[in-house]
Amino acid sequence: MRTPGGSGGWWGRKSTPGKVEAYTRWSFHFYAVVEVAAIGLPVFAQVGVGTASWMAVVVTVHALICSAIASRALDWTRGRRAQPVRLLWFLGAVTVLVAVAALVLRERGPGDDQVRAAASTLFVGVLGFGAGTLTLGVRGRRQVFAVVAGAVVGAMVAQLPLGVAAQAALGTGLAVLFTAGALAFTAAFSVWLLDAVYELDEARETRARLAVAEERLRFGRDLHDVMGRNLSVIALKSELAVQLARRGRAEAVEQMIEVQRIARESQREVRDVVRGYREADLRLELAGAQGVLAAAGIDCEVTGDAAGLPVEVQSALGWVVREATTNVLRHGDAGRCVVGVRVAEGRVVLTVENDGAKVVGGGDVGAGDDGGGGGKGGSGLVGLRERLTAVGGELEAGAVDGDRFRVVATVPLAGAAGTGGSAS
Repeated sequence: MRTPGGSGGWWGRKSTPGKVEAYTRWSFHFYAVVEVAAIGLPVFAQVGVGTASWMAVVVTVHALICSAIASRALDWTRGRRAQPVRLLWFLGAVTVLVAVAALVLRERGPGDDQVRAAASTLFVGVLGFGAGTLTLGVRGRRQVFAVVAGAVVGAMVAQLPLGVAAQAALGTGLAVLFTAGALAFTAAFSVWLLDAVYELDEARETRARLAVAEERLRFGRDLHDVMGRNLSVIALKSELAVQLARRGRAEAVEQMIEVQRIARESQREVRDVVRGYREADLRLELAGAQGVLAAAGIDCEVTGDAAGLPVEVQSALGWVVREATTNVLRHGDAGRCVVGVRVAEGRVVLTVENDGAKVVGGGDVGAGDDGGGGGKGGSGLVGLRERLTAVGGELEAGAVDGDRFRVVATVPLAGAAGTGGSAS
């Protein structure tokens, strides 16, 4: 793994859902700075240093509590921990206590108009930020509306026993509604967006797994069609040969010769099925890659033509296209992929390049080993190099310009022709 100071860094190693989550989390942490800057700092220009100091301390403590509980609430929305019910009640209690203290200071305090104005700002701001943070810890529109409505109604009702006129209380309630409503909407939308991004990422992973499963089912059906009939015939003829042998009939030998012939024919057909499964047609793979990437919302451009290339070359390069396409879907967050085939100086060069690459295990970026056993030659970059080596080819893969990943496979036409069918 690369260190945070390496290419890509901490942010570059994150997936798209991870980046959205980090952005959302730090946005709510930044709300603590906004609360202190909007409520705590202006009081120094309104009241004396003594009163302003304790007001700023109260706002800072409340903002830090909101920040910590917002982080816990986001973990709950992602299913990483239980709902922080006690912390939510704690935040609600602290918010109410600070709001009541500010209200009493405004209406019964010994201060002048500036002190009352600062206390009013503290009252509205603390209720707004507190209610907005509480909406992160509940689920459903009704509960979000209930939290905001509770803050607004509580703000208006709490002023009436202190002799505040109904019109003034309504104005303060509207200020709380605007502040708490805006923060609640931001919180609800942020959680919805985060959930949607994670669901889309899971859908992409599921699509890649389904593609692999579909290919396995196809191979299983082909193998069953070939072997099912022949094995049934072999079983019947073997049973007939046993019965004829027990009777001393010479036809038993003929039946066993037929069994032997069918067995050899089955062996040949199985080899054909496996060869067809392992040998990828380059033209079909290019068309399939373009279709799959387009379905995933990735712009794919294919240049060049695979017509006329030897079967061994098409098979080896077809596997490169298949593996690279799979890893574009599974690794990184590509928006565009370019696949090119060209013949130059007796060599076929296949290039697969995509953007939106990210750092994966082993220091590769983007289309790295997919973890499917590449170390055993079954998949991944190691398996591709083994397939290309069989036809005298080479494979280069690595990062280009930071966020791009390029796979270049080169196969000599003369070397491929001399290998015969070894590629399969």
